[in-house]
Amino acid sequence: MSVSLSSHPTADLAPDRFKQAFRAYPAGVVVIATDAGDGPVGFTATSLTSLSLTPPLVSFGVATKSSSWQHVERARTAVIHFLGSDQEDLARRFATSGIDRFAAPTSWRRLPEGEPVLSDVAGWLRVGIEDLVPAGDHRIVVARVLESWQEPGRRPLLFHDGAYLSI
Repeated sequence: MSVSLSSHPTADLAPDRFKQAFRAYPAGVVVIATDAGDGPVGFTATSLTSLSLTPPLVSFGVATKSSSWQHVERARTAVIHFLGSDQEDLARRFATSGIDRFAAPTSWRRLPEGEPVLSDVAGWLRVGIEDLVPAGDHRIVVARVLESWQEPGRRPLLFHDGAYLSI
């Protein structure tokens, strides 16, 4: 027997309480980059999730009010960059609105398929975007992993309680 979630009365949790709950939960930091034909765009995220092993799927969220959303919406592929513990400046750069995130000092190149890939990251996944799922003020992007690269031995950058840190 299945239960419909909409059949249960709910009260919306205040946004500040929601943020407080997740501030106590550490998350890995990634930069997601794509190019839908208008030049490279990218943003910092902590919402990356491994979704399926077979086929290899991941998901991440993107705010529909973000400057990157309209590019992600049109993109067919993206590159998810795993940041190393020494890359807080890069995470902050890609979290800053109103700047050209790919301008110097950002070092990057294009993969043979055309996607922008950042230099000196701990690893990356090239993904094909398969679905965009509406979820409140965000979209959940479901993507198939097409290719991966990882530098062995790098410690990840984490985000916890409003600060970047390492393990």
